[in-house]
Amino acid sequence: MAEVIIVKTQEEAGELYGRSVADLIKAKPDAVLGLATGSSPLAAYKALAKIVKEESIDVSGVRGFALDEYIGLPLTHPESYHATIHRTVVEPLGLDPAKVHVPGDALDGAPLEDGERIAAAGPAYDAAIEAAGGIDVQILGIGTDGHVGFNEPGSSLASGTRVKTLTEQTRIDNARFFDDDINQVPTHCITQGIGTIMKARHLVLLAFGAGKAEAVAETVEGGISSFCPASALQLHPHATIIVDEEAAGRLRNKDYYRYSFEHKPAWQAI
Repeated sequence: MAEVIIVKTQEEAGELYGRSVADLIKAKPDAVLGLATGSSPLAAYKALAKIVKEESIDVSGVRGFALDEYIGLPLTHPESYHATIHRTVVEPLGLDPAKVHVPGDALDGAPLEDGERIAAAGPAYDAAIEAAGGIDVQILGIGTDGHVGFNEPGSSLASGTRVKTLTEQTRIDNARFFDDDINQVPTHCITQGIGTIMKARHLVLLAFGAGKAEAVAETVEGGISSFCPASALQLHPHATIIVDEEAAGRLRNKDYYRYSFEHKPAWQAI
């Protein structure tokens, strides 16, 4: 079972992630980080950047692999995940941009019609992660329907990085980043699959707000099903789920999760 930690604020969640990853980098200067976009990881990246600066941690050897990318957006587009990761992670942490990758790096705005090139990008990305030694810590957000990355409900729990069609709801939700114009939102993406995500040595999922409560409950305490892709985390040997009080609102074993974390040995990290 995944470890569930209930916190009061996003900042507290970010500090837990930041401390864990900072210690990893100290022990392994060429650590490989799995990176996610969206609002949930922002406090975590901010906390890590603060620790890196205060403790003068050398991050020059750190590598990074993002979860997903839109198909059809050039890397220079401000809402491409290449640009977003650079803005929210690479610059604040001071990472080497050449060592941080997104699944669409090799595509750089290639149209959906460029089928052969796009289809090859997924397996190539998985091979690049493997060549780097695998991901040490993968940070994850979760959608209200239980999706992680762009693995919408129904996605294979054994899937590798591949092309997916975005749901209409996802495009509606993301229109706020495209001048509230859904027609500007790409219809397809390339995303790490659940099988790829599960190969990371440590998964850290962050969820905040009442809107995520049902998805969190299904992920932690529901059955393992492709209709809640995040439920696959129940099978991972080292998964940490950090949620605020609202996101924990539908968990049945909240008292145990709190008790367990309060009595965790001081030497044991998340």
